[in-house]
Amino acid sequence: MTGASRMALDRAHQLTYGWLAEPPRGWPVMRLRFCAAVNPSRSEVNGLRDDTEVSFVPMESVCEYGGLRLDQTRSLADVATGYTHFRDGDVVVAKITPCFENGKGSIAEGLTNGLGFGTTELHVLRPLAPLDKAFLFYLTISHPFRSIGTAYMYGAGGQKRVPDDFVRDFRHPIPPLDEQHGIVQFLDRETARIDVVIEKKRRQIELLHEKRAALISRAVTKGLDPNVPMKDSGLEWLGHIPTHWRIRRFRFDLRSMEQGWSPQCENSPAELHEWGVLKVGCVNGTEFNEAEHKRLPDDLEPLPSYEIKPGDILMSRANTTELLGRAVLVRVVRPRLMLCDKLYRMRIDPSSLDPEFLVFAFGSHASRYQFERDATGASASMKNIGQDTIKALLLPRPSITEQREIVRILNARDQRQRQVISKIEASIDRLREYRTALISAAVTGKIDVRKEVA
Repeated sequence: MTGASRMALDRAHQLTYGWLAEPPRGWPVMRLRFCAAVNPSRSEVNGLRDDTEVSFVPMESVCEYGGLRLDQTRSLADVATGYTHFRDGDVVVAKITPCFENGKGSIAEGLTNGLGFGTTELHVLRPLAPLDKAFLFYLTISHPFRSIGTAYMYGAGGQKRVPDDFVRDFRHPIPPLDEQHGIVQFLDRETARIDVVIEKKRRQIELLHEKRAALISRAVTKGLDPNVPMKDSGLEWLGHIPTHWRIRRFRFDLRSMEQGWSPQCENSPAELHEWGVLKVGCVNGTEFNEAEHKRLPDDLEPLPSYEIKPGDILMSRANTTELLGRAVLVRVVRPRLMLCDKLYRMRIDPSSLDPEFLVFAFGSHASRYQFERDATGASASMKNIGQDTIKALLLPRPSITEQREIVRILNARDQRQRQVISKIEASIDRLREYRTALISAAVTGKIDVRKEVA
């Protein structure tokens, strides 16, 4: 970082955070380079055997606001080059957008043989005296560090990164070690309390989703009238269905079905005048999410025949077991978005099968059973379903009039549930904001926690 850049960073600190100008007494303002080794050399692994087992940590194993999933290991020979090195006691910080802004980072603890290697999109901070590792971790997830670091990102679109010079030259008041320990003790206790409340609210949302799934399964396989006469479907996994319903294979209502393509795309989304290719995540929820797409590079010609249109039914054909076969009805979509190879696009005969009823039916336990039974792929993290499996799907079928009534009732209940979930999510967001504000206030000395931990 040049002298001018360093002065600009200092001015940003001063203008944005008054605490830098007037830190608590006895809290010297220090650049991190003087109290932490930033991206230290991996020379300490020199001389270790190539077959030494070490933890392997891809970005998806780095949690937000603390925690690493350490379920993967590799030999030292496999990760000696091309990966970021760290050891027990280091603090790792995601440096790429949006992971940095989202608070991805953790103290590295419990690594196999005390060593870890992982994604190159991490900065590693190794605390030196007089810096406690837990205090350093809280500092890196505080609002000052994350917000100013975001302002100093470089690169374009989804490839912006926080430079290591920013980390080295970040200035912050550093309290004496005993006060650091007190702040850590206070934050461990208070953030744990907040996390418990957040987890309870997340569980509320999970239970609402489970209740919704059970309601949909019953509605599209048994109907809405609990007193209607029933008959044996002849299928053990389906059980009884209303006597006036029939079972029909999906192929008889299918007009067209196609799979998209898989060009090498940029990570950034497309502008409205540009072509984009959908990602499988566009169907992971209950509604079509057109924001889940990647920009088609300028050197590739678009395929207008794959452009998504209102009325298309999109299904995930390659995904985890849980998300395999998820479907959405496209109601509104921006122009110039194309089908990807992990999705099927289907068009049906709406005179015999209501599109919304079909989407609900795809999410029922009866359809899930058939998808999971006939899926291919050795790993639960990536299963596939072929077109023949979809076409052969057996669906309980009421009349088109009853289908539309079931859709009307389910949509009304969905609307009420979305309102409840929205309120819970807003509450979680407020708790997260409070958590971040509490951490920022404690590590900058805006609140005195000494009485809290006495």
